[in-house]
Amino acid sequence: MKVLANDGISQAGITVLENAGFTVLTDKINQEDLITEINKQDIGVLLVRSATTVRKDMIDACQGLKLIGRGGVGMDNIDVQYARDIGRTVINTPAASSQSVAELVMGHMLAISRSLHDSYKNMENGDFKTLKKKYGKGVELRGKKLAIVGFGRIGQSLATYAIGCGMDVVAVDLYTDPRSLDIQLGNGLSVTAEITPTSDMAAAIADADYVSLHIPKQADGSAVIGKAEFASMKDGVRLINAARGGVIDEDALIEALDSGKVAAIALDVFENEPNPRADLLSHEKIACTPHIGAATGEAQDRIGTELADKIIATFGEQ
Repeated sequence: MKVLANDGISQAGITVLENAGFTVLTDKINQEDLITEINKQDIGVLLVRSATTVRKDMIDACQGLKLIGRGGVGMDNIDVQYARDIGRTVINTPAASSQSVAELVMGHMLAISRSLHDSYKNMENGDFKTLKKKYGKGVELRGKKLAIVGFGRIGQSLATYAIGCGMDVVAVDLYTDPRSLDIQLGNGLSVTAEITPTSDMAAAIADADYVSLHIPKQADGSAVIGKAEFASMKDGVRLINAARGGVIDEDALIEALDSGKVAAIALDVFENEPNPRADLLSHEKIACTPHIGAATGEAQDRIGTELADKIIATFGEQ
């Protein structure tokens, strides 16, 4: 059986699949040519990340496509329920990248707390004394309140890092059952912390020093954080979005940054990927990365091997 990894797959995943008798194709096929090439090459498994979409028209047109896999958590680029309703298998890797995304968020929190992102841009050509004064008003993470909106695997992983840094964590989730977190501290040490999420996002973000978003794009396309939500937050709040573009109203964000309501924000995702708005990329209060939350070697290996294991479990060795 042929497996097309249209958005790439780690060598570890390729090796597992090839050892089980699958043929793995990794040459990128343009979205508009996918239906033709899937049928022409008799591809049975399509693996995607966020760049490729798999909608009803493709699922209907590719009768030989038996399994669709998403390397990562969110599957909003796949018509999952429709595919499953007509007998196609749809899989993802919800746990494989949690640690990598959480570490990126922690890096961003540190960056926007000390203006590292803007300092990096300006040190080469700026006046040292002027820049020292400009960036000499940072804040510490320890003792600050972090509201994590969306408390799935990534949100919980982030909580373990934040608690380890001395932050006070409040979690927001649709499910409010207590979660027990195993916090690995290094040197063989670990502690356990229990967090009970609240379903009241408004209350959680109202007095948070930091807000990190870990929720899917809304079905109706509406933003979760808009003008009203920004207005309800304390002055000088800092935010991080490493979830999905569109979760934050970007017009309202620029307004909140320019007014000083929001001290800084880090964005790994944007509404108009892969062509984000220029005013976001150039804004001195915004730290930007190009959707790299899961882009570590360790995470990619875990994603690749987990996808491979699930494909083999579905079809057996070839």
